[in-house]
Formats: sequence, C-alpha cells, structure tokens
Amino acid sequence: MKSKRRETDTAGLAFLDVISCGFGAIILLLVLTKVFDPVDIDLNLEELKNYLATLEAEVVDIRGETRILNRDMIRREDQQTDQLEQLTELESRLAALKSSVDNSSDKTKVNNAIKGKLASAKQSLTAEMQRLLSEFQKDLDDDTIGGIPVDSEYVIFIIDTSGSMRQFAWPLLLQKVEETLAVYPKLKGIQVMNDMGNFMFSQYTNQWIPDTQARRRAIMDRLRNWETFSNSSPVEGITKAITTFYRPDRKISLYVLGDDFKGRSIQRVVDRVDQINREGADGKRLVRIHAIGFPVIFTQPLQAQGSVIKFSSLMRELCARNGGTFVALNDYRRL
Repeated sequence: MKSKRRETDTAGLAFLDVISCGFGAIILLLVLTKVFDPVDIDLNLEELKNYLATLEAEVVDIRGETRILNRDMIRREDQQTDQLEQLTELESRLAALKSSVDNSSDKTKVNNAIKGKLASAKQSLTAEMQRLLSEFQKDLDDDTIGGIPVDSEYVIFIIDTSGSMRQFAWPLLLQKVEETLAVYPKLKGIQVMNDMGNFMFSQYTNQWIPDTQARRRAIMDRLRNWETFSNSSPVEGITKAITTFYRPDRKISLYVLGDDFKGRSIQRVVDRVDQINREGADGKRLVRIHAIGFPVIFTQPLQAQGSVIKFSSLMRELCARNGGTFVALNDYRRL
C-alpha cells in the first residue's frame, strides 16, 4: 500500500515540474519579447538620428573655426613676411650707413694727413708765400656755405603757406628747410613762422624753440602737414620776427621761403623793413635776411607770372640791403 502511494506522489511531483518549466518558458518569452519591442527600437533610431545631426552640426562649426584659424595663420605669415622685408631693408640701410661712416673716417684721416703736410711745408715758406697763404686762409675762414653766411646763432624760418606752395613746392621746401638746418649744427634757438607771422608751435609763441635733435625732428614732422592762411606777402612775418626776437647780443638770420608776392608796392616793403632792421654802430643790420624763391608760378598762365617776378625783385633787394643772400631755384620739384 505504501509503495503505491509513493508512485502516485512521484507522478504528481513530475507533473508539477513540467508545469513549472512551462510557466518559466512563457515568462522568458515575455521578457525577450519586451526587450526587443519595436517601439523601443524606433525610439533608439530617433535618438541616433538626433545624435548624428548634432555631430554634423559640430562638424560644420569645427570647419568654420578651422577656416578662421587658417585665415589667421595666413595673415600672421604675411605679417612675418612684411617684417622680414622691413628687417632686410633696415639691415641694408645700416650697411650703407656703416659704409658711409667708414668713408668719412677715411676722408678725415686724409684731411689730417694733408694738414700735417701743410704744417710742415709752412715752416719753409717765403715772405711772399706767407702773404698769399694768409689771404687764402682768410677765404677758408669765411663763414659762408654756397655764398650764404652761416655765422648766426639763431635762425627763424618765414614760410609762405599759400595754396600754390602747398600744392606744388612743399616736398622741395621740406628738403630746403632740412638742408638749412644741417649747415647749423648747433644753434641757441630756432623759430618757424608763416609769412603772416603765425607761429608753427603755439606753445613757443614769442619764444625760441630749443635746438635739440628731437625738436628738429618735431619741426620737420609738423611742417609736412602744416596748413595756415597766407596772403603771399612776407612783410608781416619779417616785421614780427625782428620786433619780437631781436636783442643786441643775438646773431639772428631770417630765411624767407616763398613763390610770389601779391602786395602792391615793393618799395613800401623795403622802406618798412629798413625802419625796423636798422644799421648798428658797426654798419651791420640787426638781423640778416636770406630768401629762397620757388618758381611755382612759372607753371601758370603768363598773366599770373608777374607776382613771382615781384617776389624775386623784392627778396633780392631785401637780401642785398640786410646782409643776406637770395637763392632763386630753377625748379619747384624735389630733386
């Protein structure tokens, strides 16, 4: 009896095992089916598409940044090329300056050697030769360059700033001012006015500009773009320069630079200057007056050329009366 019951329990247990396995299989199928649900797959595809779009947008941004960086690199390379060219040019100029300095040094050595030989030869000169030598030395000691006395300690430029000068003769005028300053290595004072008596630097009104290399550069820099009204008559500038700056202990030279004179009377200007630039006890005038004429008006119609002829006549007379020199240029363009 017991044996039969055991067989029945065993069969029941086996049936339960089969049923349990079947439920387990069904549950597993449900799990697998949920994992690979089509809705989830569709959602994943949308996310991938959005991610791909985001990546493509980032690629576009990166490409734009790359182009900008490339342009910056090209610009920097161009700047480096320009800097290299400037450096090459500066090196060439430095080499030229060194060569010039070497040549000057060689000339100085030659001049010293000549002076030594002259000193030796001088000891054996005859009386007649001594006389001739003294006359020759007097010529050497003459304080002139190109016939223009350069014994002054103060220099005043009186410049015609009219439209004709600004338009045609300004580059050459800059050159002549720079050349004039070069023949005066050291001055006690400089001043720059226009023919109306207006000062170039308002901070130096009625005062001398100190003579330093920095101030000379400032004068040339300011002169390049200096514009002020002019009536093409130097009498106001000359009068103001003499009455403002003359002192008995000052050697002053005026340099009048212009192209024409539109005043009515040359004699009236000459008489006016005679009144203020009187002769001293030594027979010399208070200041020297030099002038440089620029033939700009000769490029104009014939009827307009009378003013440049009047300027030449006026300045020739003023320079002759006031211990100076008139230089008439044959061209108004810079050489």
